[in-house]
Amino acid sequence: MLSTQTSSSPASTTTGARPQVQSLDALAARSSRELDALYRSATVSSSMHAADGALIGRMLAVKSLPGVIASPLRRFAASRSFVWEGKTFQASSTTRGVGHNRVHIPRALGRQNLFPFETLFGPSAIDGKPTLILDYDLDVNPSYIRHIHDEIREVAPGLFLGPAMWKGERDKSLVLWFGLDARLS
Repeated sequence: MLSTQTSSSPASTTTGARPQVQSLDALAARSSRELDALYRSATVSSSMHAADGALIGRMLAVKSLPGVIASPLRRFAASRSFVWEGKTFQASSTTRGVGHNRVHIPRALGRQNLFPFETLFGPSAIDGKPTLILDYDLDVNPSYIRHIHDEIREVAPGLFLGPAMWKGERDKSLVLWFGLDARLS
């Protein structure tokens, strides 16, 4: 099992049915602690095809960021001016695929597909349970991108939640939470 500094986060207190979360806005209204609990109670898709397409993304919460900075950053992340637009996934089978991040830098680079990744199912760095992993450790990526570990689980049909983590020498540290919506594309 993978070790992570987030292991001190509380396990989900949800029993029975999962909490109803139907949009990126609803996810963005939750705290980092609530997103952690929701992620732990979420399910992994049964096929890589569940995430196929150009999913609309939103940065949801940065771990341990003070409210005075977190609130404006969340508003900026929800605006059309935010650089990251989401991720595009393309399954090559039911268990593997590829993808990339979509960014938009007006007047400089325009829209770009950057930082490719491979997708596979494996154990989560958060709780060791199955998850869809985005592997950035590809020769084409700069070394700092190769240290990123993303994973996602489905919290509602077509709505995904994931932690973005930094891979250190011994473990992975949670940096932020992000959401992806396949229904908006």
